[in-house]
Amino acid sequence: MTDGLSSPDVSPVLLPLPEGRLQGRLLFADLVRQALATAAVEGWPRLVLCDPDFSDWPLGEQAVVTSLQAWARRGRLLQVLGRDFGPLRLQHPRFVQWRVTWAHLLEVRACRSAAAEAFPSAIWSPGWTLERIDATHGVMVASRDTGRLVALGERLDHWWQKGCVSLPPSTLGL
Repeated sequence: MTDGLSSPDVSPVLLPLPEGRLQGRLLFADLVRQALATAAVEGWPRLVLCDPDFSDWPLGEQAVVTSLQAWARRGRLLQVLGRDFGPLRLQHPRFVQWRVTWAHLLEVRACRSAAAEAFPSAIWSPGWTLERIDATHGVMVASRDTGRLVALGERLDHWWQKGCVSLPPSTLGL
């Protein structure tokens, strides 16, 4: 019962993350939002976000940054891997600002010489993954299968090792 002056504590109701083959560019953006909200609620310890340029990810939306803010805690790690962070800087200023605040939880690397078509587009966590296998047509696979999690994790680690530190939280200069 509330006193009429304050609202009750309402936890967000999340749909279960899907599994299987999925399709749709709008669905992909919805699943990014849902995955980051789930990561916050469930306290996922590690996340990997990977895309050639993140241009069609909803990272700059207030709801996404709010989810990341709720997720950010001591001992958590967000690894962001891309080819070109120019579009991310321009299209997602809220995310870039969030990155400045939480730089101690983020590692960002770029693989500038990688071919865009060979570079993965995925979200990886220890318990669920989403990988776009055809970004043009919006085809993706979501899974909790251990084999798929390990295989994608190994591919992302391979790219991570090839990358160099990128997207500094601050720029030095005059």
